[in-house]
Amino acid sequence: MLIAGPRQAGKTTLARQVSGSDRPFITLDDVGTLNAARTDPIGFIRGIKRAVIDEVQRAPELILAIKESVDREDEPGRFLLTGSANLAAVPAFADSLAGRMAVIPLLPFAQSEIQSTPGRLLDRLFAGEEPSAGENTVVGDELLLTVLQGGYPESLRRPTPGRRTAWLEDYVKLILDRDVRDIANIDQLDRLPRLLDVLANTPENWSIIAVSVRRSCRASPHRNTWLSLSASF
Repeated sequence: MLIAGPRQAGKTTLARQVSGSDRPFITLDDVGTLNAARTDPIGFIRGIKRAVIDEVQRAPELILAIKESVDREDEPGRFLLTGSANLAAVPAFADSLAGRMAVIPLLPFAQSEIQSTPGRLLDRLFAGEEPSAGENTVVGDELLLTVLQGGYPESLRRPTPGRRTAWLEDYVKLILDRDVRDIANIDQLDRLPRLLDVLANTPENWSIIAVSVRRSCRASPHRNTWLSLSASF
């Protein structure tokens, strides 16, 4: 089973809460553990009956070892994985675990979760009810502030817009400096911030995104990889 979602969305916290005391917690954010997993993935997995493996995208080498272990002993739920990328878009993951892995997407908080309300908008729409403004409807400047705050728990803990902006900038830098390098060996990583700016201002149309990537990476032989990364994050 894989809990998939962006960094800081709460994957590790959720995995710790639902895993029992009989399931060891292994994080690949630990340098020694990561090196061991990359150096000898089969030996790393061998002998593990069940475990939580956190940030599994950092060691793609583990996937074939997990596949082999699951094929030998197919008890459901042996491995609870967390990943900060859309692993279905990363060939090394998708090809190895297709049909063997249940994926639970975990996104940052929705506004209904932040406000501890039921959040029944979709239920009402599908039931044919007309949407109506509630007592606590947010409009104007307050709505703009709510949108800019987003739903990341760590961002919401920052009390001022300046501190939230600084956290988000550090967040993007961490993804570009570490997560992208973990799942793809590509050049011209210095162009990724510009590409992110383009994507942030592009409608959700894959053909337009593909054109943006190709324009940003004209001289790079890794344009297809860049497209895959755009889908992964």
